[in-house]
Amino acid sequence: QVQLVESGGGLVQAGGSLRLSCAASGRTFSSYAMAWFRQAPGKEREFVAFVATFSWSGTSTYYADSVKDRFTISRDNAKNTVYLQMNSLKPEDTAVYYCAAASTNAGTMNPNRYTYWGQGTQVTVSS
Repeated sequence: QVQLVESGGGLVQAGGSLRLSCAASGRTFSSYAMAWFRQAPGKEREFVAFVATFSWSGTSTYYADSVKDRFTISRDNAKNTVYLQMNSLKPEDTAVYYCAAASTNAGTMNPNRYTYWGQGTQVTVSS
């Protein structure tokens, strides 16, 4: 069983930055692909980014087009934590952001492939 706890959300003006953190329990954190999703009011949950770690090739990341070049996902396996650095925030980034963990190290954009989810943290970007 893995428990995920997000933090770092808040209110920020357009153009500003926030860093989200997701602390995970469990000894095998490094073997899980980790991802961030978000859900705005009245919309479906959407993929933001994932990070996977492979022993033979290091870390692999992938981003949604809407956040590419503005957001950076990273992980610290020693701290069992994954981060989402969000820069140049826009009002359309306003959403509840969720951290998710897959039971494998294969990253994917499909939320159904993620087994564990955090409770979410609210990010509000004002114009």
